[in-house]
Amino acid sequence: MLRRLYDWTLSLAARPSAPYALALVSFSESSFFPVPPDVMLVPMMLARPDKAWSYALICTVASVLGGILGYFIGLGLYDSIGAWLFQLYGLTEGAETFRHAYAEYGHWVILLKGLTPIPYKLVTITSGFAGYHLGWFILLSILTRGARFFIVALLMSKFGPRIKAIIDNHFNLVATLAIVAFVGGFVAFRYLF
Repeated sequence: MLRRLYDWTLSLAARPSAPYALALVSFSESSFFPVPPDVMLVPMMLARPDKAWSYALICTVASVLGGILGYFIGLGLYDSIGAWLFQLYGLTEGAETFRHAYAEYGHWVILLKGLTPIPYKLVTITSGFAGYHLGWFILLSILTRGARFFIVALLMSKFGPRIKAIIDNHFNLVATLAIVAFVGGFVAFRYLF
């Protein structure tokens, strides 16, 4: 099943609508959607390493714009939509922890969380909820999200064919390791924050 999903995602890169789908996923992940753009980004970069840099730019711009939506959800709609989204994803306790951390460590919270696969919507909504300065939020989002996606582009443009060969030849092992890392990240997040 995962192999079919991987092959299907690779086939998306050939479609003219692929960059739009990537932008939509990246935008929505920053404010309300649970699936990170890496699910599409990495296979698309593997299929088209020549477009890795443009895909990274698309993800960065869409993620920051989606982050601004998340910010305004937190700023004006936290009591209704924002709280519901946090409850839906089981992140209610994390929101309160972040809110208190913003008073002392706001810049660092955005810098660290923007680089990790931890749900960025938690940062965006909480930034608005905590009343964090919008200009700083946008600047730090551009820096961190850009760094994250462009590092992936660098790796894919430099090692893409080798990475693709490893995935193709050892798909089950790679998929298992990716799932373990993904689940482990969420478990660590729940216990650390």
